[in-house]
Amino acid sequence: MKLKKIMLLYVMMFCFAISHAYQCPIIPKPHKVMQRKGTFEILPTAEIIRDDSQDGKMGGFLSRFISEHYGVKVQKASKNKGGYGFSFIIDTLFAEEEYLLDINLETIVIKGRESGLFYGLQSLLQLMPIDEDGSLLIPCIEIKDRPKFSYRGAMLDVGRYFYSVREVKRFIDLMAYYKLNTFHWHLTEGDGWRLEVEKYPLLTEVGAWRMGTYTAPAAREKLPTTYDKLPHGGFYTKKQIKDIIKYAEERHITIIPEIDVPGHSKAALDAYPFLSCDLNNNAGVLCLGSDNTYAFVKDVLDETMALFPSKIIHIGGDEANKEAWKKCSSCQKKMKEKGLKDEDELQSYFIREMATHIESNGRTMMGWDEIMEGGELTPNSMVMSWRGEEGGIKASAQQRFVVMSPADFLYLDYFQGPKEFEPVAFAKMLTLPTVYNYDPLANIPLENRKFIKGVQGNIWTQCIHSQEKLDYMTFPRMLALSEIGWSDSQKDYMEFYRRMGQNLPWLTKMGVNYRIPEPLGLQDQETKESSIEVELEPSIKGSIIYYSLDGEENLLRKGIRYDSPIRIDLTSVDSVTVKCIVRTPQGAMSGIRVATYKKID
Repeated sequence: MKLKKIMLLYVMMFCFAISHAYQCPIIPKPHKVMQRKGTFEILPTAEIIRDDSQDGKMGGFLSRFISEHYGVKVQKASKNKGGYGFSFIIDTLFAEEEYLLDINLETIVIKGRESGLFYGLQSLLQLMPIDEDGSLLIPCIEIKDRPKFSYRGAMLDVGRYFYSVREVKRFIDLMAYYKLNTFHWHLTEGDGWRLEVEKYPLLTEVGAWRMGTYTAPAAREKLPTTYDKLPHGGFYTKKQIKDIIKYAEERHITIIPEIDVPGHSKAALDAYPFLSCDLNNNAGVLCLGSDNTYAFVKDVLDETMALFPSKIIHIGGDEANKEAWKKCSSCQKKMKEKGLKDEDELQSYFIREMATHIESNGRTMMGWDEIMEGGELTPNSMVMSWRGEEGGIKASAQQRFVVMSPADFLYLDYFQGPKEFEPVAFAKMLTLPTVYNYDPLANIPLENRKFIKGVQGNIWTQCIHSQEKLDYMTFPRMLALSEIGWSDSQKDYMEFYRRMGQNLPWLTKMGVNYRIPEPLGLQDQETKESSIEVELEPSIKGSIIYYSLDGEENLLRKGIRYDSPIRIDLTSVDSVTVKCIVRTPQGAMSGIRVATYKKID
């Protein structure tokens, strides 16, 4: 009996070692992964054996991907039959977005509902070999997967800077690749109105254009904020928007439009000054004392709802300058008529009016957390918590649905490292580990967690004026965001970092200008010891690290090539700063990455 127990323990340890030897590269991390022996090889004889997806979309996506990257054409079989190839099987016993991916020597099978088939396909694509020249081998594996949250979002601000239809579709493609399912489209802003509204043509004829864009100098120069004098603008026609909506739907992404009112409205007021408290439009807020304002916003919402099928309509509601309302006779009159004691209650009255109108059309209103100020919301109104988590905690306690989007953890336009070594960005620093380690449920009481619908990363574009910079600010932090929304709560940054390292070459292949992350092990540290040993690991295998300990920044020419742990001597100094750069096997070069090691008493 004792011998049997020893043998059983040995077998268990062997199986554990085998399961851990394989590092599944998929992001977001799947719920359950079981590695098997062997590989499936994609040969020209492989077929789409069965495709239950709508209009055969999954087989089409897969065939185009394999043809584009490997030059192999995978055809659809003439009949559903057994054999060698791929099957997409609809199974309504699966929950929405849940899937099974089963890869063996002869077949690859994905099961689930329509959305599950799509997410199973994204996992399969991430298992494809990056090398186009070798054998097309995929590890035999079984994955059972489902998301943690039903709302997994990313917001793109096209108001402050306009992005083309092609660029928006590309952003949607990258969201879908990492199983994000909600695109929050910030369509109106003080700097630009991007949505065609037939009843108010001046919104795009005037409000979509401006002279001058924010061009802050390099952070290390400490010069005042400046603006260029170049014309900028653009908008999306209804035909273009319908095309983008269809494109997103095919990738199982819902588009939530945002009409940001009553603040951030300068572009609308430039087009229609009568909507302002004063004709100078200094405050950039709509006049909430004028009936014209309520009619205008409802008209805009009507055209928006006719265009977008999304259940949720975002109304903004953030950062309204209420000083204008204090000085406005019309606003003060409205407050008196409605028994409103202050301007917070005036905004709350306006928000309720719009929420009621949205709900009368069978939709749900969402707004930034300021919409809770000044009074009760309609029962179905949703809150997006951005000023920390307090708004989400409060709203969930009211049994109101919430999307967590706190700036300190999920604003992807923030600096990614020390600002003197980063492109110009807005506000503070938000590192990749900080995003990854965020838990949106940690501070929510257990009984209220069911009201947290999910998370969203936001990209504001004051300082992001090109696709290349949009890529740089978004990736790889979007990968961490996807893990928050999809994967289980257990956090292991080192494990995520290594999976990410297997994933980044695919982003390179897709032409994504991602930020090359700091090497693992490069982090600010305090010690009481007189020396410390720093071991570095680049995110992508085969990368070369060059470093200095003396402040040298011309690291490619004068830096030390890293080939063993760095020993830092703190005997005679209080601190040493390590500066390094990383060169990937593809030849991409990182910016300078920095960490300081301090001796403390």
